[in-house]
Amino acid sequence: MSSILVTGVAGFIGFYLCQKLLSKGDTVLGLDNLNDYYDVKLKCDRLQQLRENENFSFYKLNLADRESIAKLFTDHQFDIVVNLAAQAGVRYSIKNPHAYTDSNLGGFINILEGCRHSQVKHLVFASSSSVYGANTKIPFSVNDNVDRPISLYAATKKANELMAYTYSHLYCLPATGLRFFTVYGPWGRPDMAYYSFTKSILAGEPINVFNYGKMQRDFTYIDDIIEGVVRVIDKIPTPDLDASIPPYKIYNIGNNQPVELLHFIEVLESHLGKKAQKNFLPMQPGDVEITYADVDDLVQYVGFRPNTPIEVGLEKFTSWFKSYYGI
Repeated sequence: MSSILVTGVAGFIGFYLCQKLLSKGDTVLGLDNLNDYYDVKLKCDRLQQLRENENFSFYKLNLADRESIAKLFTDHQFDIVVNLAAQAGVRYSIKNPHAYTDSNLGGFINILEGCRHSQVKHLVFASSSSVYGANTKIPFSVNDNVDRPISLYAATKKANELMAYTYSHLYCLPATGLRFFTVYGPWGRPDMAYYSFTKSILAGEPINVFNYGKMQRDFTYIDDIIEGVVRVIDKIPTPDLDASIPPYKIYNIGNNQPVELLHFIEVLESHLGKKAQKNFLPMQPGDVEITYADVDDLVQYVGFRPNTPIEVGLEKFTSWFKSYYGI
């Protein structure tokens, strides 16, 4: 059993991760600022479920609040820190760039400083498939060059990887970054396409289909993401024998099976029993045409390969959606 700090605890991935950790008997302190980037009620409903476990406690804090984060690490001794809190969204980063620098950069350095000074045993942090940017080589490998981000969100996630590497090198802080690929499932994020598509289809409203539906995404079901994260938490990286390589790792967590957006919509329609009215549009700034994860390193490291097909994942999501919204 470990004492674990999870940031972004009221978020989609944070909520599921805490459920898993608590079921294992770990003690979890969750942190979230409950911002209104999307429906706060959904965040509070997730949080309410976690509060029912006596091994869970919650702090409403902003990562960018340097003094409060420092005090948090002074008042508590964490074995593990999982940083999932961040300002998400590729398109929103074009409209509101300062939200990304405040949270994703300023907030992350506060987490790194806390881990450094309290000698945390392992920092696991969320990166994103967006760091691959304009890469054309597929599938995307963690060994590929990722110096061409095409959104500020992607740039902040790449910056997080560099910042964590630096702290791992300077202070021997064990750190593992996880590049998530298009996570979906029950209790998901309303700003994600599959969620807004479902809402619009059921309401009889048209959906905007960018790049005329030709985009491909490595849709990864939430249970697969969580299984990968939990296994990584238990595998603390170590420096090599002469300490020339720091205790730092990066892994992709994706389904390794990109799906065209139009096919994804067809599967969604079949589970909803209703056809979508499609408004076909060109590509939006900051979007990429394809995401496709090479997960061989993850399989070798933790012995797990995400494999939930979208037919299964979307059936579970649509069932939850109808139940949650009383449809």
